[in-house]
Amino acid sequence: MLVKQRDGRPGPLERFKPYLRERWNQGCTTATVLLTEIREQGYTGSYPALTRYLRLFRTVGAAPPATPAPPKVRDVTRWMLHHPDDLDDRERDRLNEVLTRSSALARLAYHVASFAEMMTGLHGERLDEWIAAVEADDFPHLHSFTAGLARDHAAVVNGLTMKHNSGAVEGAVSRLKSVKRSMYGRAKFDLLRKKILCRV
Repeated sequence: MLVKQRDGRPGPLERFKPYLRERWNQGCTTATVLLTEIREQGYTGSYPALTRYLRLFRTVGAAPPATPAPPKVRDVTRWMLHHPDDLDDRERDRLNEVLTRSSALARLAYHVASFAEMMTGLHGERLDEWIAAVEADDFPHLHSFTAGLARDHAAVVNGLTMKHNSGAVEGAVSRLKSVKRSMYGRAKFDLLRKKILCRV
């Protein structure tokens, strides 16, 4: 808790904290001496900022060991959305650590992995069971997702069961929209038609 990094951009003292902890545990507890040493290393912050940080050490009588910074939300999200085999050992270990510390995230990761397995393995028959499991948990954002699935249940089951899909059609629609946007709305349908036909 004492050495937890604050949210947002790190302050000028941040990169000197490991050095300060090491020097403090070596017996150098004079703020002015430590200030001189880190200024020689490029510290541009203030003396009060340093004393505030050192005050934590005086409270407990020693500098606590360094703790790794918590992973960012986007990193945890990426780890959860990737197949475990696509993660390196460090990413897999950090994800397991996060899931061990939070039962809610562990349940969320389980739901995500279950849906991915259902989607890639074409197990549409598991959809109702998956929806029921998600709705039994307190995940409002996933509940809105399951509500959307329920509104078009038959099509979703078919999409998760059949090998056929509308990927080619969606690709053509996306290409059409890209061509249309490139005209910036200044041209009419005749030009759009010609551009589409020439690209085909």
